[in-house]
Amino acid sequence: MRPSTLRALKRAAELTRQNRLTEAVLIAEPVILAADSYEGDEILRWLADHVTDFTGESYKEMP
Repeated sequence: MRPSTLRALKRAAELTRQNRLTEAVLIAEPVILAADSYEGDEILRWLADHVTDFTGESYKEMP
């Protein structure tokens, strides 16, 4: 993934945690739409692996 894409995703996560969803989408959407299929797959994996970056919650394992 390009460094600029990763920066945009991290910034979008930060804005989402601050309840600034509109701004987060404005930052993330263009880089997601511009990604080729390879980078798009990387973005999907990164989003799945970093979902708590957007929610601000810690993952808790089920007992």
